[in-house]
Amino acid sequence: MPALPRLIVITDWRIPRARLLTALERALEAGPEVAVQHRHPEAPARAFLEEARLLAALCHARGNPLFVNGRLDVALLVGAHLHLPARGLTVEEVRPHLPAGCQVSVAVHDAQEARLARGADLALVSPVYAPGSKPADTRPPLGPEGFQALAVSLPCPAFALGGVTPERAAGLPVAHGFAVISAVLEAEEPAAVARALLRASAHSSQSRQ
Repeated sequence: MPALPRLIVITDWRIPRARLLTALERALEAGPEVAVQHRHPEAPARAFLEEARLLAALCHARGNPLFVNGRLDVALLVGAHLHLPARGLTVEEVRPHLPAGCQVSVAVHDAQEARLARGADLALVSPVYAPGSKPADTRPPLGPEGFQALAVSLPCPAFALGGVTPERAAGLPVAHGFAVISAVLEAEEPAAVARALLRASAHSSQSRQ
């Protein structure tokens, strides 16, 4: 099984395509521990596949991982890892259909979903803070304490998602890594923010040892 990423940058296709792809390309300059997750729930199936192919070309050329959100068929078509949203397909249902080395991430928001993460390679735990990309999200943030409680109960490494910045990442020592949207995609220097988050992840790793 390949090594897990330390930073996952999730797409926001409300951003103009050229600007989004440029921001992702810059973020990937931070190194192979940066992954991209293709998320676009409003896209028709063919458009979603077309976007996935663009991202696969971007990631594979640089040796960076790509995760596809919720679509097993698309993940297989573009040679990507798979992310499973909460209350959808389970890891046990999809794992027999995945090639060796394919990682599965799951979304976790509460203790019940944490118990369903069995068999996952990693979990995206959210919202730790109020998400910058989802101002209408009314779910109460977990905060550092809530994130830690879920992280230690998981059977797999936990990634903090939701309002995470390099400054806030430093206060999440149990996080294996971080998943972000606006913190990187809206940054003036996406590579600099990605590197800062990777440094915070490395510090967290040292703290857990």
